Amino acid sequence: MTRVSAWFSNISSETMTIVLRFKKLITVTAGQGLAEYALILALIAIVAIIALIFLGGQVSKILSNVGHSV
Repeated sequence: MTRVSAWFSNISSETMTIVLRFKKLITVTAGQGLAEYALILALIAIVAIIALIFLGGQVSKILSNVGHSV
């Protein structure tokens, strides 16, 4: 009977170790995913600002023409 309880104790501690490692992995990757989304959002904002700087005059003319024609 002691062999069974020792085996069960060993299994449960290994299972607990796996669960704790998995929990740590989930916590680390959740923060990593948030950082990746923030970087993508920053990149999109930079591209939009650069596009407005270079194309702002043309877009303004087009919108003015549309406004005057209405």
